[in-house]
Amino acid sequence: MQTILGASGQIGTELAKALYQEHIHALRLVSRNPSKINPTDELLSADLLDAQQTHDAIAGSSIVYFTAGLPIDSAIWVQQWPIMMANVIKACATHSAKLVYFDNTYMYEQNNVPQTEDAPFKPYGAKGRVRAQITTMLLEAMQKGEVKAMICRAPEFYGPGKTQSITNATVLDKLRANQQALVFLRDDTLRTLIYTPDASRAMALLGNTEDAYGQTWHLPCDDNRLTYKQLIATAARVLGKPCRYKVLKGWQHALVSLFNKQLRETKELLPRYTTDNIFVSNKFKARFPDFKVTPYEQGIRNTLLQE
Repeated sequence: MQTILGASGQIGTELAKALYQEHIHALRLVSRNPSKINPTDELLSADLLDAQQTHDAIAGSSIVYFTAGLPIDSAIWVQQWPIMMANVIKACATHSAKLVYFDNTYMYEQNNVPQTEDAPFKPYGAKGRVRAQITTMLLEAMQKGEVKAMICRAPEFYGPGKTQSITNATVLDKLRANQQALVFLRDDTLRTLIYTPDASRAMALLGNTEDAYGQTWHLPCDDNRLTYKQLIATAARVLGKPCRYKVLKGWQHALVSLFNKQLRETKELLPRYTTDNIFVSNKFKARFPDFKVTPYEQGIRNTLLQE
């Protein structure tokens, strides 16, 4: 039995598909309101803030994938992430379940230095600090031998379905709806984005590779990075029509944030949009040379033309 915590999100959904198709049919999908993705899925409703519910959700699992998400709200993140991570680590240790943790890059310094798995944690803002805190909690548990685990780290998402990211929300979703896209600060810096189905397929592969445990892995991305200007030009080719966009300057972001809480919550991420973002996934590609990474143009096509 392999268990997905946070199975209702896009990463969890794609992960369930990948595991079923390529690795195992005995899957337990856990979230507050889970629904079947594959015919044989076992469903379990649980709140990971509750230690007993987390314990019960993991019971009988050989591998646990921690893909749960929280609303992009700093107060919620600071309060809830450490509790959830502590509960998951303890439950995996109790049940001798291996843990695959899906992580992000919020703890990295937001500059143009290429990011590899050994990049130091230099968070900027509350969300970055709490992500560094919970990742460190897991690393310490791994080092002490309390849990057999790995960290799968991904940069910003883009992709089909319910993919939630700044790029989807402010650019691709708007272009699909024939609206003006919104770009933060600059349109000429290179972005490293990960296609959500690729992230999940890679995590399924890593979780079922015994010698991958005890390590941090950068999940695979297309290295032919695009600027937002190039991304939107690609979208225009896919859609066969001009695509409009506006670059939101820093002072405009600050002004609009006064009235828009969701935009205000992106403030600590703004430095990454002022410079090239180079997320390096060479380690994964060297270990799994046959893994096919979706090129940006194909991923953009799939995202924009989804039914």
